[in-house]
Amino acid sequence: MQSRDTTYLIAPDPAAPRLTRAVTGTDQTGATQTIPVVEERPLTIYLNGQEIVTAMTIGDYPQYLALGFLKNQGMLREGETVTGVEYDEDLEVVVVRTDSPTSHEEKLKKKTRTSGCAVGTVFGDMMEGLENLRLPDAELRTSWLYALAKRINTTPSLYLEAGAIHGTVLCHHDRPLVYMEDVGRHNAVDKIAGWMVSEGADGADKIMYTTGRLTSEMVIKCAHMGIPALVSRSGFTAWGVEIARQVNLTLIGRMRGERFVCLAGEDRLIRDAEPGSAGEDRKRRSAS
Repeated sequence: MQSRDTTYLIAPDPAAPRLTRAVTGTDQTGATQTIPVVEERPLTIYLNGQEIVTAMTIGDYPQYLALGFLKNQGMLREGETVTGVEYDEDLEVVVVRTDSPTSHEEKLKKKTRTSGCAVGTVFGDMMEGLENLRLPDAELRTSWLYALAKRINTTPSLYLEAGAIHGTVLCHHDRPLVYMEDVGRHNAVDKIAGWMVSEGADGADKIMYTTGRLTSEMVIKCAHMGIPALVSRSGFTAWGVEIARQVNLTLIGRMRGERFVCLAGEDRLIRDAEPGSAGEDRKRRSAS
């Protein structure tokens, strides 16, 4: 699927025919209305010959979703080479193949339910490696946050077209790069992770922007992706904040326009733009 916004590397395509369907109903007055409604379809992920999980997804970028899910669940280890990613649209199956045999029967037995929507499970040893993980001391500027919020919130998306969906955006400084959407916020993050695996992209200088809650699983995924800053319009959970502080991740939530709350990584936040300054600059330019 090609991006319609060339300033992004990948952007949402709300006009893509497979992602929504027209459904007719009535409004509060009894008048007939036809609106776009987001599709859900199952996608089964295999690692080599083993079935791993079936996810409910909107169906775009299935290869990235599969790669990212396996990476974030610790099923693709450092140094392990992915030799192929095959998608069968008719069977709605993705098979990820590696250069060495894998066996995750025990891992599959010890799943823990999380607060997530759609794929809301995390395998019991997903937190392995966090004890010694410390993300880089990357600065985060308020001017970048304000520019990102304005740009992302005005980008044409399935959320603006149909709602009932989450978005996650990989950013570099004040530029959004890859914008993924899905019915579950975990799916959207995993698509980003899959893109990073495919492209060999480094997370050390990146920012993750999401519409979803900042739960423990979201923070853990971001940490394993090597991304030192996580920003959301939504709120926090206490365990998510605790893990963010442990791994040196800058955690910002409740971001509305130029208002936000930082609960981890305050020392790396550079306030180089005061709230309201961007609006004042725009007013001065329009008046001149």
